[in-house]
Amino acid sequence: MDQAIQAKKGHPKGLYLLFFTEMWERFSYYGMRGILMLYLTKSLFQGGLAIDPKDASLIYGFFTGFVYFTPLIGGWLADTYLGQRKAITIGGTIMMLGQFVLFAMSNHTGMYLGLFLLIIGNGFFKPNISTLVGGLYQDGDKRRDSAFSIFYMGINLGAFLAPLVIGLLTDNIFATKDAAGTVISYGYKYGFLASGIGMLLGQIIFNMLAAKYLGNLGLKPTSKKAAAEIEGVKSNAPMTKEEKQRITVIFVFFFFAIFFFAGFEQAGSSLTLYTDKFINRNVFGFEIPTSWFQSVNPVFIVLLAPVFAVFWESRMGQKLSTPLKMGLGMVILGIGFWFMLGAVQERGGDIPNEAIKASIWWLILTYLVHTIGELCLSPVGLSVVTKLSPPKLASLLMGVWLLSSFVANIVGGFLASSVETLGAGKIFLYISIFVIICGLAMIALNKVLVRMMHGVK
Repeated sequence: MDQAIQAKKGHPKGLYLLFFTEMWERFSYYGMRGILMLYLTKSLFQGGLAIDPKDASLIYGFFTGFVYFTPLIGGWLADTYLGQRKAITIGGTIMMLGQFVLFAMSNHTGMYLGLFLLIIGNGFFKPNISTLVGGLYQDGDKRRDSAFSIFYMGINLGAFLAPLVIGLLTDNIFATKDAAGTVISYGYKYGFLASGIGMLLGQIIFNMLAAKYLGNLGLKPTSKKAAAEIEGVKSNAPMTKEEKQRITVIFVFFFFAIFFFAGFEQAGSSLTLYTDKFINRNVFGFEIPTSWFQSVNPVFIVLLAPVFAVFWESRMGQKLSTPLKMGLGMVILGIGFWFMLGAVQERGGDIPNEAIKASIWWLILTYLVHTIGELCLSPVGLSVVTKLSPPKLASLLMGVWLLSSFVANIVGGFLASSVETLGAGKIFLYISIFVIICGLAMIALNKVLVRMMHGVK
């Protein structure tokens, strides 16, 4: 491993460069995502596109789904031809352009073109920066789970700041208000502009400091074919039985993660619309912008990720296998939806009267419990994929892991679009029951999966 990324104590400095690069990319993505459903559904007069909520939920689901499909392609291109560093720069630039298109073209054409560019750019960026984090550590390094928890905190620091900044721009600074202070028209386009600027800052930081803190990591493709072409080394050795079984475990985790993320990603669709209509957002006379609630989960991540990072390295934490951690995460996610059922019950059921509001605390408790579940599954999943993957397939298999979110977000979009017909209460109940069952199933498979992981923890 390159000397520039070695570290005898603590974590390599390269981890913190990747932390801040990902923070700005997530600022860009979550800033846009926090206002996307509102932008799609608000009337033209209010600065939106006047799309029916059912159709908007599907657009949202397919967009957030394909954001996690293209990493499969981007990971393969990086492994085979580009190298991770070049792929990250290409992806960041394309995503920045997508945000600027959403800013410059406030119509359906601009919306589809902007979202398309964000999907393509994320495909190059997302799997490769996660792979670089894993590449900072040698095989068997116990710091890797902790590193991914720290990296995950960077993701959520950007996700925390973005809705606050973007909500302030769209609902206050660039909003048009009447004499009573009620918003007449929202400044959504300026939210997209700020998101693009955040992406630009992240790319400047990464390209200025990568050579110093990452050394040669990620400069060359990692597949055996590419290595042979670049270094004149020929290696056609087939994968071992152990490698094949480890890859099989990745696909098992992929399958279960679909159901976790289908429930978790309701935060940006059905939970956002429910919050906008049926949650009492008035606190001490101030009405909290709906987009600000997208910062609640990241706040809890930033607060709790250091605790989990320490716990995973503790003696007790190291006794918990990855399947156990992920299974518990799914069960905890399902329990989180019970608080939304409490909100529905407080309102007297799924009634359309928007004057009847539920307490804000139901929503906050939902996000808190979902965050605990997320920390048990998502960063752990990122970490274990880098451990289980053969080096030549590292970015490709990271793309496979992210592909679970592709399927999950599309499923989640259909679930959110069904709220209008089935009611929010039934949707929350069905998701809760199903993910708890899936979590228990993963826990039951623990011994089998651990055996197939061949010592990887």
